[in-house]
Amino acid sequence: MRKLREILRLHLENGLGPRAIARSLSVSPSTVSGYLGRVRVAKLTWPLPAELDEDAALERRLFADEGPARPGRPEPDWARMHLELRKKHVTKQLLWEEYKAEQPDGYQFSQFCEKYARWAATLSVTMRQTHVAGEKLFLDFSGDGVGVVDAKTGERKKAKLFLAVLGASNFTYAEPVLSEDLPTWVACHVNALEYMGGVAQVWVPDNLKSAVTSPHRYEPDLNPTYAELARHYGAAVIPARVRRPRDKAKVEQGVLLAERWILAALRHRTFFSLEEVRQAVRPLLEKLNRRPMKKLKKSRRDVFEEMERAALLPLPARRYEYADWVLAVIAERGILVIDAVIAERGNRVIGRRGYRAEPMQDGLAPAPVTGRGARPVGSGD
Repeated sequence: MRKLREILRLHLENGLGPRAIARSLSVSPSTVSGYLGRVRVAKLTWPLPAELDEDAALERRLFADEGPARPGRPEPDWARMHLELRKKHVTKQLLWEEYKAEQPDGYQFSQFCEKYARWAATLSVTMRQTHVAGEKLFLDFSGDGVGVVDAKTGERKKAKLFLAVLGASNFTYAEPVLSEDLPTWVACHVNALEYMGGVAQVWVPDNLKSAVTSPHRYEPDLNPTYAELARHYGAAVIPARVRRPRDKAKVEQGVLLAERWILAALRHRTFFSLEEVRQAVRPLLEKLNRRPMKKLKKSRRDVFEEMERAALLPLPARRYEYADWVLAVIAERGILVIDAVIAERGNRVIGRRGYRAEPMQDGLAPAPVTGRGARPVGSGD
């Protein structure tokens, strides 16, 4: 009903027409026109009278001609239908046929679709988007954070939240961080996937430097380390397009909810380490995932366990180990210089280019540098 009230306000107060309202609220013009037709019949004005403050009263006023459903023809469970549409290969036609099998006197297909569209129009934009279970994971950092005070120096830093939100269930992972650099970005991904117990097929990050080295509308260049992370987990990366807010609406809604239910709850506390913040965030994150979603009447955790967990790809046997990737050039005297590390090499590979991956874990040897047609450094002749 929030969306319906906004349609009324934009039309009655601002004088906008159906198409302008549809573009503003991301709903179909026909849906808006249907509502405005009912507004004219009901002779409503803005602001609405006090007796219409309750959603039920407004619905009765606008849809009085429909009356209650006939005995023996109950309304479909629209919340369940909405969730079913997020499963692979499930269509409105299939859901309608199942509904008619149970209710032979039920709505015809056109009425069924119209009533579902009307119900869906009352949802927020992110809830209306239909994502297939296990398909997409949306990722970003929050804008706000909580203060962390260094007990020795008194220096105050801000701990922001890394957010990962699954598209179908809205199941959310949140982790406080002091940096948005590449090692932090990668480590948070690994932790998020282990928290969810599986891997979404497609990752949709914002155009952060840790994810995308060169933003482009159609062919963005991924950071090599981030690309390697995705390959390790069998996922594809499709960054949100520049100036396409709907691409990242899901995670932005997740950021808003995390700031509202996690960061706001911690606003009066003083923290002296990042670990303290992590300990405080964990129970609040679980509380967020267990909060019932009003229209769907289920929590994020409920929907995740019922339909999305089983659709995720399995985690690999080994967790990803962070590595720095550096483009290297063999120097003229046969000396290879990477991150101030010098390696002797014969003249055969002078001028060749290659990559080296150096895992950050203690005790792990760097991977070899290779050039086109060259043998690994230190491999012997």
